[in-house]
Amino acid sequence: MQRSRRTTPYPFTWEIPVGTLLAVLLAVILGLQTGRSLANLVAGNGWVFVDRVALFTTLGPLLGGHAEAGLPAAIRPASVEVLWTCVGIVELLVLVAIGWAVKFGLDRWGPARLRGMATAAQAEALLGRTRLRHHAKVIRPDLYGAHQGGRR
Repeated sequence: MQRSRRTTPYPFTWEIPVGTLLAVLLAVILGLQTGRSLANLVAGNGWVFVDRVALFTTLGPLLGGHAEAGLPAAIRPASVEVLWTCVGIVELLVLVAIGWAVKFGLDRWGPARLRGMATAAQAEALLGRTRLRHHAKVIRPDLYGAHQGGRR
C-alpha cells in the first residue's frame, strides 16, 4: 500500500551498487589483514598490521598461507592452521557486520520501509499518555471505537 503512494521514486543508477560493492570488498580485505595480524599475535609476534602501501600487494602471499608477507619483523610467523582459523573468525565477524548494515540500510531506506509512522516514544513525547487514552477512539478506532453492531 505504501509503495502505491510513492510518485517519484529514486532512479536506480550505478553509483550506489558500485559504492556498496567497493565498501564490502574493502571490509573483506581489511578483515583478511586483521585476521593475519591476529594470527601473528597469537603466535607471539605482537600486534603488527601491514603497512598501508602493502595492503593490497600482500593479498596474494597471504591467501597462499604466508602470514609474514609484508610485515617488517615476524620472527616466528603464525602457522597456516592458526592463520586460517583467525582469518575465518575475523571474516565471520565482518560478514555479520555487513549483514547488520544491509538490514539497517533496508529498514531505513529500502523499498519496504514504513513511511509516516511515529514510534511509540515519539507519540508519547508529542501526545502524552493522558491525551492518548482520552483520544483513543480517534487514534485507534479499530481497537477503541464504539461498536455499533454489524460488520466492521
